[in-house]
Amino acid sequence: MKFTPQKKPIHGETLESLTTRLAEIGEKPFRARQVMEWLYKKRVGSWEEMSNLSKTLRQWLEAEFDLNPAPLVLTKRAGDVTDKLLLKLGDGALIETVIIRAPQEGVGLTHSRKTVCLSTQVGCAYGCKFCASGLEGWKRNLSTGEIVAQLLQVCHLEDERTPRARPEIPSFDNIVVMGMGEPLANYDNLMAALAIANAEWGLHFGARRITVSTSGLVPQIRKLAETGAQFRLAISLHGASNEVREQIMPVNRKWPLEELLPAAGEFSRRHGRMLTLEYILIEEINDNLDQAEKLVEIARDLHAHVNLIPYNTVEGLPWKRPGIPRQNRFLQILRDGGISVTIRREKGHDINAACGQLRLQTEKSGLPATA
Repeated sequence: MKFTPQKKPIHGETLESLTTRLAEIGEKPFRARQVMEWLYKKRVGSWEEMSNLSKTLRQWLEAEFDLNPAPLVLTKRAGDVTDKLLLKLGDGALIETVIIRAPQEGVGLTHSRKTVCLSTQVGCAYGCKFCASGLEGWKRNLSTGEIVAQLLQVCHLEDERTPRARPEIPSFDNIVVMGMGEPLANYDNLMAALAIANAEWGLHFGARRITVSTSGLVPQIRKLAETGAQFRLAISLHGASNEVREQIMPVNRKWPLEELLPAAGEFSRRHGRMLTLEYILIEEINDNLDQAEKLVEIARDLHAHVNLIPYNTVEGLPWKRPGIPRQNRFLQILRDGGISVTIRREKGHDINAACGQLRLQTEKSGLPATA
């Protein structure tokens, strides 16, 4: 399904493409850079605020482009200070963006390190059995501008909360593309969006602080490996054997571990970066000690870091998170095996921060768009 908005999001334009568009109406090339500065450095909320542009040009921009293609509908904050943003797109579709805070000692909550988790699709076609994103199926890919607009929404929200020491830099520290959808299934729009985030005239955000996640789309992993982009890669593994992985991840039938792991290794070798293996712990599915030992072997071969994530319960799904003692036993096997490993406990559990949950609940409850 393809959604064609009446007006294109301005955030999908590059400096080059906007320069070309402006030249067609007789504007000088430097005007495009001025527009980009208003968008990404000053982060204005209206065309009228672009005060060094003529009224005629501001009117043309307003007629051609959407300055707010993903307005904020709802914000929920968890007890652990994770924020979930519900955004509404031009066709009425809802997506989620999450802000994950890591408070730093001595600086307080407002100056904590912030990671933004982006969505790339409305729904998901890959049907991971534990995930809320795909429960209503796949609707469409997000456009480049809709992906970038999520970052601007976070900036606007955080700029209001925390005065910026340097106004021209983003209000967050890391980007992870791990929200709704399979990022590499929307490869072209995602790469264009990250290029805008990385560009000097855009958010000027370092590529090495951007992590792209995938459930295991082998051709796209190899394609990404061939690029010179310095993004990090995370593999949503969630099972250390084909038998276990296929119970919860249908994608494994098409690209089993025998194909996925060599592709991941190729990316790591070409980029010289440590991979991350994401592993959601689900009670009596993938949390047994045999899986832990197999995961040690995989992580050691790939020289990968493992991120253990106790399962966030999703309404309507049967899965449960293991108890703390079982989580700790699994963790200890990885540590004893010499694996770099972290365990992420209780991030946003009380606001249903797992991918797609807030969107699904909102659609089912019929909350108004202004909630």
